[in-house]
Amino acid sequence: MGRVGTALRELRGAQKSAKGVSLYSRFVNRPAGRYLAAFSHAVGLGPNQVTLVSAALSFAGIAAVALVPPSWALGALVWVLLVVGFAFDSADGQLARLRGGGSAAGEWLDHVVDSAKVTALHACVLIAFFRFPAEYGISSDAWLLVPLGFQLASVVTFFGGLLTEKLKPKAEPGSPAAAPSTLRAVALLPVDYGVFCLVFLVLGGGELFRWAYTGFGVMAVLFLAAFLAKWFRELSAVRR
Repeated sequence: MGRVGTALRELRGAQKSAKGVSLYSRFVNRPAGRYLAAFSHAVGLGPNQVTLVSAALSFAGIAAVALVPPSWALGALVWVLLVVGFAFDSADGQLARLRGGGSAAGEWLDHVVDSAKVTALHACVLIAFFRFPAEYGISSDAWLLVPLGFQLASVVTFFGGLLTEKLKPKAEPGSPAAAPSTLRAVALLPVDYGVFCLVFLVLGGGELFRWAYTGFGVMAVLFLAAFLAKWFRELSAVRR
């Protein structure tokens, strides 16, 4: 426990900026990831091993959506697996900073797992809609387009955000970090992955899940349009 407490104290001073982060990630996922990072450090796990733990938990939950008929118990299990997997996803980066900085291979692995998770999650919802149409109240194949559209919006948002950060000029070393906006942190809640995972708690509701999932999909498309306009405007001002 002593090693865990020491690691927690060090991690409090090794956090990334809260700018552009939703309230869920700032006050729930990152703190949970901090405890998981401290525990992982105490038991001798490295950042890449933590990334693989995150992947195992997340993909177990994702696969269950496609393979098992929907129920309230399944929904609770899927939610737990996805949320804990998301917390471990935060822990790997925090653990890397605790150990003095991550590696290029570690960052690559983290992003590959994240992109696979985003793609597979919506693909498995599509499979679930196809395999269990009666349970979800689906009477038309047109509903299969919803996970496809949601997947497209999620993948483009993920890739567009990463590429924008790579292309934007980096802040000068030692320059103060921009203060996070509470309004922005609240506005980003509908497209926060941790908040989205809550939809699986109503997986047993069948048609309720279908409509709740569709609502999140609509929000993802609307936010993507706003993000694309913002990112293009920011990069248009960059001189190369």
